[in-house]
Amino acid sequence: MRSVAVGVSLLALSSMVLVGCGKSGSSGQAAACQPAKGDQLVVLTDDKHLQTVDNIIPAIYRPAATPVLIRAVDKVSGALTTSKLIALNKQVDLERKTATTVADGFVSDNGLTGGLTGGSGAIQVGAANFSESQILANVYAKVLTAAGFNATVRSVGNRELYLKSLSKGEIDVIPEYAGTLTEFLNKQQNGPSPAPRASSDLAATVTALTALGAKANLVFGAPSQAADQNAFAVTKAYADANGLRTLSDLASKCNGGELILGGPPECPQRPFCQAGLEQVYGIKFTGFQSLDSGGPLTKTAIKEGKVEIGLVFSSDGSLTG
Repeated sequence: MRSVAVGVSLLALSSMVLVGCGKSGSSGQAAACQPAKGDQLVVLTDDKHLQTVDNIIPAIYRPAATPVLIRAVDKVSGALTTSKLIALNKQVDLERKTATTVADGFVSDNGLTGGLTGGSGAIQVGAANFSESQILANVYAKVLTAAGFNATVRSVGNRELYLKSLSKGEIDVIPEYAGTLTEFLNKQQNGPSPAPRASSDLAATVTALTALGAKANLVFGAPSQAADQNAFAVTKAYADANGLRTLSDLASKCNGGELILGGPPECPQRPFCQAGLEQVYGIKFTGFQSLDSGGPLTKTAIKEGKVEIGLVFSSDGSLTG
């Protein structure tokens, strides 16, 4: 996802002021969940699949997509999980290690350089303008180098810029996000308001992406298990105190008391943010606080108990993986 997610859902973060857990009062409503401030955030599982999938997937310039290159980047996809991605982002965003150092450690720890041969020639790996993309681009480059390519990383800005470069072969491969890229290409090719092609079904989304990518001179490697989606987070203390693991838990245990959602200004009207939470899960919010999109304002508000739940990105390094 990252940069600006087109066609992908928004999330909400929760902090510690929620309403009672588990027991119903005489009115039949749940008693208020116990508030619990804390420094650790956890994502509540989207068990009814409100959000569109956004698994990391290698996007490749078609003429560069040799079997050797695809095997190399698919080996990376096979090693990536969301919990590992959170750990990688934590090292760069919180511990201030370089993307190159973190990529080195991931490649070594997961044995990604073994058994890869047959590559040759120069390969340019694109890295978008945020740390997660830079980490993954360096991982791709190290594995491609082990396969025999002369792989280098090139910073390429945002999606609007780098997709043009990728389609022309100015870069050869870049880590992308299945749902976001599907809807970006869908709008690019089919107008500003086409029927959505991305969904909560990964296989169906990748099938749609493959067809759209063919028109842009792109092919794709295997999607990883790791996803960077919009998500809804609460403090770990709040989740533990109230027995919350899923968004359905929040709806069943915490409706009936104070429940404030934090997120970007557009969240209340978005079908994948407040409007979707209310419709799909039946969550009854008592207020909304306009903050940012998965950024420090929202995360701080959750930790300090100013909101109960808020919008985050599922691979954020500050989350408990």
